[in-house]
Amino acid sequence: QVQLVESGGGLVQAGGSLRLSCAASGSIFSINAMGWYRQASGKQRELVAGITRDGVTSYADSVKGRFTISRDNAKKTVSLQMNGLKPEDTAVYYCNADVRKLPLNPWANYWGQGTQVTVSS
Repeated sequence: QVQLVESGGGLVQAGGSLRLSCAASGSIFSINAMGWYRQASGKQRELVAGITRDGVTSYADSVKGRFTISRDNAKKTVSLQMNGLKPEDTAVYYCNADVRKLPLNPWANYWGQGTQVTVSS
């Protein structure tokens, strides 16, 4: 089994900062791309930021310049530093990763359980 466990969500005032972390555990041989998605109430889940195994990052236009994604391959973790938070950033944030359990296995996609981020105005 593979598990992704997020932490670091909470309530913050507009302009504040939060740092989300996600730790992967279980039967893992290798992790490829990792990312953070979010889903606001009544809206579709959207990609917030992604990072390749080599550290190449990508961001949604709405968070560029405010959010920073990073990862530690040895610890199997990915983090999202969120600065300058806005009320529209309020959502459940999900960690996502492409994992290979064994050397010859295909890549499989996994999700965390989500962590709530609420930004008050």
